Amino acid sequence: MSIGTGAVYSLLGICVVFAALALLMAVVVILYRVTTPKTFAQVPAAEPQTEEIAEYGIPEAPGSAGGIKLYNTDPRDAAMVMAIVADTLGKPLNELRFLSIKRIDEEAGGGNEI
Repeated sequence: MSIGTGAVYSLLGICVVFAALALLMAVVVILYRVTTPKTFAQVPAAEPQTEEIAEYGIPEAPGSAGGIKLYNTDPRDAAMVMAIVADTLGKPLNELRFLSIKRIDEEAGGGNEI
């Protein structure tokens, strides 16, 4: 086989591979358009669940699971606790629901005593 014949066969092989990839891409696009609904239903906004949100008219973040009550805890510490729990469980934060977070001081008898 000469170099010219090998080059022609190589070019022909590359063209066949690209034609097959283009055909596969067309099949995937057609299946996507057939299986995807034309319009997406609008999800109604959730009603505020805490008095503070209702009072100030602050909308909840998308994907939030409602309000949280903090007892003797600042929001920064509560956010760290929620992030640590989500990381430990291996779940995204928006799939967890925290109802309340309460700080227990050791002086108040909440610590581990031996």
